[in-house]
Amino acid sequence: MSKASHLFGASVILHKDGKILLQQRRDNKCWGYHGGRVELGEVVEEAAKRELLEETGLTAYSLKLYGVFSGPDFHHIYPDGNEFYIIDMVYICDDFSGEEVMQVEECLDLQWFDMDNIPRDISPTVLPVLRKFIEEYQGVGGE
Repeated sequence: MSKASHLFGASVILHKDGKILLQQRRDNKCWGYHGGRVELGEVVEEAAKRELLEETGLTAYSLKLYGVFSGPDFHHIYPDGNEFYIIDMVYICDDFSGEEVMQVEECLDLQWFDMDNIPRDISPTVLPVLRKFIEEYQGVGGE
């Protein structure tokens, strides 16, 4: 029986002109924003930029800390049986460049979605943050 542990994540919600870039994960077939584990000794913001570049081919120039998210909604058991309570430092970014290149080892698809028309099958540990971001973005007159 596996024992749960913490996983420290760094994630990026990439948005532009009322759209959000999401990736469909290979492991659970669900959609989500971009991110992953913070390596030992790594600066969290640099981890977020690294994960974004690895998963999308895009380079973030500036990130704004959106929030630190944790708790029961962020419990996840990976297909290999590893069980984690994720502590996710989520950044938002609309200042980026590059050519979109999907990381085929982890992703099935990479698409821009209108914020009012995101897919239904959002990864469970991403859903609460993504809903909050979209509600707040649309509430302040986002494009």
